[in-house]
Amino acid sequence: MTLSLDIRRGDLGNRAVRQLLQEHLNSMAEHSPPESIHALPIEQLSAIDVSFWCGWDGQQLAGCGALKELSPTAGEIKTMRTASSYLRRGVAAQILGHVMAEATKRGYTSLSLETGSADAFLPAQRLYQKYGFGYCEPFGDYEADPFSVFMTKTLA
Repeated sequence: MTLSLDIRRGDLGNRAVRQLLQEHLNSMAEHSPPESIHALPIEQLSAIDVSFWCGWDGQQLAGCGALKELSPTAGEIKTMRTASSYLRRGVAAQILGHVMAEATKRGYTSLSLETGSADAFLPAQRLYQKYGFGYCEPFGDYEADPFSVFMTKTLA
């Protein structure tokens, strides 16, 4: 049976949401040096140029993802995280699909992301490749970093 999530705007005041976001930041710190961590701090997820969503399985938080506007035609995927009890159950794919659909609806022609280069990030890289993202040079304010990889996708 395929898991079907209720994906809705993320409530940054929700305890489960804050715990998942802290888990995300902790994981980044475990696999990358501080200067190579580009995850948004929790407070920045409410910025005017960021949209943040959570995927719920009933009352259980399964994952989250964000979309940051880089320009009127370009967006960046941020804060993609699956709750550990929901790994390998299609959560990330559903949230990524939601973010991509929103980017297309906004008229973005490209969607990019930064993720880690360590082995712990390989499942994320494979997911993005599966959905048509290819490796690219650093974009926006990013600089080349051995702990980061950059990916992008052209949207129709």
